[in-house]
Amino acid sequence: MSDRLERLLREKFREAGRQYARARDAYQEGRVDSEGQAAGTDAAGALPRDDEGRVRIVCRRHADRRAVDVDDEGRPSCFEADHPDCEGCAQDVRDGIVETWG
Repeated sequence: MSDRLERLLREKFREAGRQYARARDAYQEGRVDSEGQAAGTDAAGALPRDDEGRVRIVCRRHADRRAVDVDDEGRPSCFEADHPDCEGCAQDVRDGIVETWG
């Protein structure tokens, strides 16, 4: 293998390694942020609210926009236990990723 080809390959592998490290670091930083929110901070606090302080969500079950109060466990006031759409919505509210509106 010529010195020039070897040098070119070495440079490309180093650049690929640096790109991998940047991507890994960005991924880890994103995971820490989302886990930190879900693990104790009030994720619903970051969601948009109306003038009365209610969270603005899009209901999965009825597919409509609504402003609801959220309890300490991250459940909207319209939450119905054992309903799959409501369970998923409550989990998304806790994670801060529920669909919202303006």
